[in-house]
Amino acid sequence: MLLIKNTHMTDPASGTDAYKDILIQDEKIIKIADSIPETEAAVFSGEKEDMLQIINAEGMIAAPGLVDAHVHFRDPGFTEKEDIDTGAGAAAAGGVTTVVLMANTRPCVDNRETLDYVLEKGRHTPIHVETCANVTMGMKGEKLTDMEGLAAAGAVGFTDDGIPLLKEETARNAMKTAAVLGVPISFHEENPAFIENNGINRGKASGHFGIGGSGRQAEIDMIERDVRLAEETGAAVVIQHISTKEGVALVREAKRRGADVHAEATPHHFTLTEDAVIQYGSLAKMNPPLREEADRQAIIEGLQDNTIDMIATDHAPHTAREKEKPLTEAPSGIIGLETSLSLGIMNLVDTGKLTLLQLLERMSLAPARLYHLDAGYLAEGGPADLILFDEKELWKAEHFRSKSSNTPFQGWEMKGRIHYTICAGKIVYRI
Repeated sequence: MLLIKNTHMTDPASGTDAYKDILIQDEKIIKIADSIPETEAAVFSGEKEDMLQIINAEGMIAAPGLVDAHVHFRDPGFTEKEDIDTGAGAAAAGGVTTVVLMANTRPCVDNRETLDYVLEKGRHTPIHVETCANVTMGMKGEKLTDMEGLAAAGAVGFTDDGIPLLKEETARNAMKTAAVLGVPISFHEENPAFIENNGINRGKASGHFGIGGSGRQAEIDMIERDVRLAEETGAAVVIQHISTKEGVALVREAKRRGADVHAEATPHHFTLTEDAVIQYGSLAKMNPPLREEADRQAIIEGLQDNTIDMIATDHAPHTAREKEKPLTEAPSGIIGLETSLSLGIMNLVDTGKLTLLQLLERMSLAPARLYHLDAGYLAEGGPADLILFDEKELWKAEHFRSKSSNTPFQGWEMKGRIHYTICAGKIVYRI
């Protein structure tokens, strides 16, 4: 039994923004009140007072555990970069109590055996590990997987993230199936016809390195198609890691027309521009690439007006050896689980672009609702998944729990320090 005292509870579902005590028993929150005396907590829970664990959370905010709907744990197949256990540890350190994994593992999650492996290993971690399955067999963009069977076996959505689904008819049929199943289907929007060198924006960054880079039309072209197909099929379509102002505008207009379209923003896309690639090299190389300041501002505006529903990290670990390769040969992607909340506070809340409640909604409640997960809120009878953090406390981004440290934010002074992560009623991280 756990009693959290004197905390500033901030819950996006109810709009609560007030000082509360929170009493937890087993995996549930059993009482929220202005004050819960220790003697009352023991009586209320039917346990002895000396069995009560108390956290004095004065000066801390209590919020729902974060839900990150776009994460790579590289397991199976690439466990030198990350595995489900180390990824879960990184998530807990970042205040993330639920993750939705991407399916581009080796073997990929296009079959029941691999799906079962991921979910079973996830059950033995201290957080909630969910996963998507693949849209197509072998991520080859041709034959659809047994989407119905994989959904029945526990896949919460479908994606071939990492590879765009180029054939329109395949995308249409996949959306139709996802609509019938009532699960989201997510798309990596980069048409290779407009890309010479992935991970680097075609413009100032590519010019600096004397390479062709990745044109913005690569994203625009695919988003145009997929919002049209979303309207046609009625599927819940997720535009992953949006990077262009034109892409944001396309999603905004599709939503206005009534399409069930959603979009993700990554912390790196609302924090950095292509200048970071010039400064940090491969540590700031990702797909889609960091683009211009106008694109960064458009992403923030999309978060403000709810065109972009979710903040998701696209946590993508790579080894130091891989990232030390020449820029055009190094893999794309950065880690993000342990810095996402701080980047949101620094770039969105402190700048007045979002309230803290809005930030937490984009990082917890919205993705939980999209993926039909019992998460992202604080309420009596609800899951005891929450974080306690000091939004003003400074800390340095170093000594990551992830196996990898491929991030341009290494060594940055961050604002907003997580003191406790509690998942299913257990303390899974504390400073």
